[in-house]
Amino acid sequence: MTRIRLNQEYRNKIANRMRVHLEQEDTQEKQKYDELKANQIDINDNAWKVAEGIVRRHYTEDDVEKAYYLQNKFENVSTIAKDSCFHFHYMGEKEERDYDNNVKIVPSTIEKHFDFRLNGSIDTESNSSYSHDDNGYGYALFRDELKAQEGCNPDILIEQEGKDNNPHKTKYCDNNNKYLGNDDKGYGKEWNDKYQLDLIGRDYCRDRSIACTEQEFNFLISWKQAKGQFVIAHQKWIKSVLDQMKEIKVGLKGYKYLDEALELCTELGLNITDAEIIRTNSTGLVIYNPKNLAERIKGMKNKNQSRADKIKARLLYENNNAESVN
Repeated sequence: MTRIRLNQEYRNKIANRMRVHLEQEDTQEKQKYDELKANQIDINDNAWKVAEGIVRRHYTEDDVEKAYYLQNKFENVSTIAKDSCFHFHYMGEKEERDYDNNVKIVPSTIEKHFDFRLNGSIDTESNSSYSHDDNGYGYALFRDELKAQEGCNPDILIEQEGKDNNPHKTKYCDNNNKYLGNDDKGYGKEWNDKYQLDLIGRDYCRDRSIACTEQEFNFLISWKQAKGQFVIAHQKWIKSVLDQMKEIKVGLKGYKYLDEALELCTELGLNITDAEIIRTNSTGLVIYNPKNLAERIKGMKNKNQSRADKIKARLLYENNNAESVN
């Protein structure tokens, strides 16, 4: 039987199928993402109740009604508008040093910005190696919806991690943002309409910092951190998939024949036939035996393995490698 050469078209088809397969696997990284995603509506709603309580203590319903009355009565009065972001503060303490370098505790205003819009700011872990874009929250939350749209890519920020801005990244970010919408349409409008209040004063939230309690402030800090943890979970999951895909593409590049590539797919749990790939001539050395490469990629999943599991996986890999050499 004649073996079918593995050309670049076939490599691309197999890689695309494998990417979908890896994203569907029930790994620890995906479980963490799914778990945190399920909590997002609740954590935003709970944080909004706290923020709304703070704002309404300062700008009461009666104040809002009077402000609207004056604004509607006089053409030159513009004093009230809806907003979704706030500066909250409380009186706390901070350490200072006197002229003799002695530490002293002094009163201090503790303040922070809290933005409830879909692309509002988040707080990521201080020790995280990932940079973040505030749009990443919407990309992570509406990932399935974006994946279903032609020209959109919810993982683009992760795929372009560490790279300078470029036309490829800009194209997908623009498409993502256009589809999600903002105050005018789409998921952005639905989201931002839900989280907004009538506020009296200037247009810029920094100019109207509102007092709250330390407990309320810390609760809202934990909300921003929870949003950041969700974005990080998305990043770690997709980064795990991308790391595996890097190894797969190296293996595919080295294989000469289609059956070798299909054997790798089978070892990784993806069963496809040559007919599926051919429907729609290169040379090179075989870099990895398909079984060895499959074991190596499997070892990249579930990073939270115990030390015993890691040793077991390593011994299995070395044993398979020894058998291949013999």
